[in-house]
Amino acid sequence: MTHIDAGAELDPVHPVPIPASPAERALGLSAAEVAERVARGEVNDVPVRSSRSVSEIVRANVFTRFNAIIGVLWLIMLFVAPFQDSLFGYVILANTGIGIIQEWRAKKTLDSLAVIGEAKPTVRRDGIAAQVSTSEIVLGDLIEIGPGDKIVVDGDCVEADGLEIDESLLTGEADPVIKQPGDQVMSGSFVVAGGGAFTATKVGREAYAAQLAEEASRFTLVHSELRTGISTILKYVTWMMIPTAIGLIISQLVVKQNDFKDSVARTVGGIVPMVPEGLVLLTSVAFAIGVIRLGRKQCLVQELPAIEGLARVDTVCLDKTGTLTEGGMDVTEVRPLGGSDEAYVHKVLGSLGESDPRPNASLKAIIDAYPDSEDWRCTESLPFSSARKYSGASFSEGNGETSTWLLGAPDVLLSEGDPALAETERLNEEGLRVLLLTRATRDLDDPAVKEGSKPTALVVLEQRLRPDAADTLRYFEEQNVKAKVISGDNAVSVGAVAGKLGLTGKVVDARQLPADQAEMAKSLDKGTVFGRVTPQQKRDMVGALQSNGHTVAMTGDGVNDVLALKDADIGVSMGSGSEATRAVAQIVLLNNSFATLPSVVAEGRRVIGNITRVATLFLVKTVYSVLLAILVVCWQVEYPFLPRHLTLLSTLTIGVPAFFLALAPNTERARPHFVRRVMRYSIPGGVIAAVATFITYLTARHHYSGTGALDAETSAATLTLFLISMWVLAIVARPYTWWRVALVATMGAGFLLVLVVPWLQDFFALKLVGATMPWIAVGIAAVAAAALEFVWKWVDRRFPA
Repeated sequence: MTHIDAGAELDPVHPVPIPASPAERALGLSAAEVAERVARGEVNDVPVRSSRSVSEIVRANVFTRFNAIIGVLWLIMLFVAPFQDSLFGYVILANTGIGIIQEWRAKKTLDSLAVIGEAKPTVRRDGIAAQVSTSEIVLGDLIEIGPGDKIVVDGDCVEADGLEIDESLLTGEADPVIKQPGDQVMSGSFVVAGGGAFTATKVGREAYAAQLAEEASRFTLVHSELRTGISTILKYVTWMMIPTAIGLIISQLVVKQNDFKDSVARTVGGIVPMVPEGLVLLTSVAFAIGVIRLGRKQCLVQELPAIEGLARVDTVCLDKTGTLTEGGMDVTEVRPLGGSDEAYVHKVLGSLGESDPRPNASLKAIIDAYPDSEDWRCTESLPFSSARKYSGASFSEGNGETSTWLLGAPDVLLSEGDPALAETERLNEEGLRVLLLTRATRDLDDPAVKEGSKPTALVVLEQRLRPDAADTLRYFEEQNVKAKVISGDNAVSVGAVAGKLGLTGKVVDARQLPADQAEMAKSLDKGTVFGRVTPQQKRDMVGALQSNGHTVAMTGDGVNDVLALKDADIGVSMGSGSEATRAVAQIVLLNNSFATLPSVVAEGRRVIGNITRVATLFLVKTVYSVLLAILVVCWQVEYPFLPRHLTLLSTLTIGVPAFFLALAPNTERARPHFVRRVMRYSIPGGVIAAVATFITYLTARHHYSGTGALDAETSAATLTLFLISMWVLAIVARPYTWWRVALVATMGAGFLLVLVVPWLQDFFALKLVGATMPWIAVGIAAVAAAALEFVWKWVDRRFPA
């Protein structure tokens, strides 16, 4: 509890603090002093970035393990084989280029959005307060702070007006710390109540939380089940590749003792398709395009996995104020209690509004409705706190009288059974917000100030519902995502607001919730609307839901939401929210529209669902390539394919289709266990493709003889493998739409074109000889396709996802 201004003096007649005049307040640095510090480099120059630099993007896309393998093989092929056998290298160059361009576009989008959403601290220079960029703060600057403001640099407090700072993000201690002039404030903490100013003593990388803030704000591709799963798959692929490739090299170059260049070409042809290089690229491209799409909707994704995470969410916790309702409110009525004079009550309300330099939404509505009484002077104030649920002020009235008033939640300020509570309950049931004005009999700095206070009036406020909230809640219901409304307001009032938006369910007063996490989790599963929730309770509720196996998203815009936002799987903040909420949230809705959330969910589902789809295509190819190489080594025969054949097959059955499928709409809810779900299809699919292709190849070896036999055998094996790969594509493309059918048909037509156009036949060394063997190849492919259908349906029943 402090006075309005540090530096206030005592009046000899009335022993109460008188606020210092603006002229007596600290002026801050002068323009000359700021310029001098900038010249010395004493600037807050921490490079907080929303994305990787261009050089990091290039390095990440170019210098990969698989690019190195493919690059070496490509260089070998450039020297020993025709141009068409080195086409795979040019495909990798094109893919890497696409990856770099898309991520660079995503970076530009993110950086431009980050500038819009950047925190602008208020700095006092030459006595004038103005907002500046965080990077423009210099050593010694005087920075003004109020509720919701994040402390951006370390400093010493010089002014305090009921200043309470939450340092939980630094210390883990949940209780706010009251600050007095001379106390230290740390970067990374934030203001929960009151206001004040501090002098910057450490800026840039010297500030306590500078490294933490830089790391937290960086656009990242890590901590994602999708990317972790792909990395796991690639690790296993590498282990399989090494011994298989060695066996293939020995088989083709040493044992068979065929023409050296042809043996090298066929060896490379066996190794290249084992590498699912396009899978990593396609994942990055899909995420990058998702960021760009969301950016167009004014949605800042501060951490890339947030797109994926929100798609996995099954419970979304909504803060009522600012999420379901707009920030503004209107005073609809003031009801005097106990015979209070209405005109006097209006004076009190006007003075209370003027006493708070940073009023919340409720107080702003009161300020708009009731002007300040010029003859009343505030001598002491108690800022509103989410934990207390009330604010207060002491006044010297124009007639020389003094009075102390509290304004807050009726069910907190009134004792149980008070007649005014019944009236409050009735108003709450209509969805109205009610505040109680009471006259205190104790000093404001007394911890029991509310005890014995006299109820004077009920202030009835109407909240403005967001026009898009009902549609958004309906969307979540349709997607089987449970919505939980968590608010500090009266439970009945919040329930009425939720009811107006079509959200029904049990309404619970959070003060009745059990403290035990397991019991709390059961209560949360049963309830839908929770009122009178404290900031610490919000955090506990998120933890309880998570302990019960739920993936939780939390939305909010106030400083009382910060702890819960930080602990939730996905934190979503409104762009107009406090600096602290924007700092800890993974997603910031810059347009303050709750209706943008379905777009984020849809984008995440599109990315995850489609990557799971196309991963099957890539990994079927890897499995059949490894198994074909093993069969070739065991049977001691020439590898059936040249690199050009597999480049053609990969392009038509994987590369081009995967690109379109990865960017297609997909509303299926994301499910866990990515690796298991992909491999349960890829392994049987790859085994069937490899065995069927090898049977065709061995049959062709017995069918053909003489000059050109190997080319004819290769063409027959290629036909079987292409048809099976097309069937895999046809299965993966389901459910069919016109464009999916057209995509599959176009890829088939492309292969047919190669078979009938003479110069393409020569270019790709594909020419079907006779009629018998090609039809045998088709027949084997048909049997394999039937086996694929049977096995995949069996897998669905035997190993459900």
